[in-house]
Amino acid sequence: MAQDAIALLEADHHRVEELFREFKSAGDPQAKLHLAQVICMELTLHAMVEEEIFYPAFARATGDEQVLQHALKEHAEIKELIAKVLTAENLDGAIEAVKQHTLHHVDDERKGMFAKARASGMELATLGGQIQARRAEVADAIQEA
Repeated sequence: MAQDAIALLEADHHRVEELFREFKSAGDPQAKLHLAQVICMELTLHAMVEEEIFYPAFARATGDEQVLQHALKEHAEIKELIAKVLTAENLDGAIEAVKQHTLHHVDDERKGMFAKARASGMELATLGGQIQARRAEVADAIQEA
């Protein structure tokens, strides 16, 4: 049985929060660079499955365009920051900016979107299966590249 979509998305949130903590405590510049790459990849994949699968289902189920547009705006801001990370002169500062925007976005989702999604009766198990399948598809494509 597929996992609940919100549980999957929350697992991503927790994984990235842990990666931010690891980045902060890493002393080695190479380790920090690797963690920065992993953070950016995780956030990019997370945003992709939200935008392709969860957000459209949320919009259909709730009709709440305001919450949806706010979430998409926050994703755009985070993507802009991610695009600058690997070329940033100050990697710590670049990751801190990504972290602050990400934590704000996660808080917004937890307090608004996810609560409304649960209340709407969305098919969260079905969406979870779609999210898992899409991730597996992307992971396969990355390994083949």
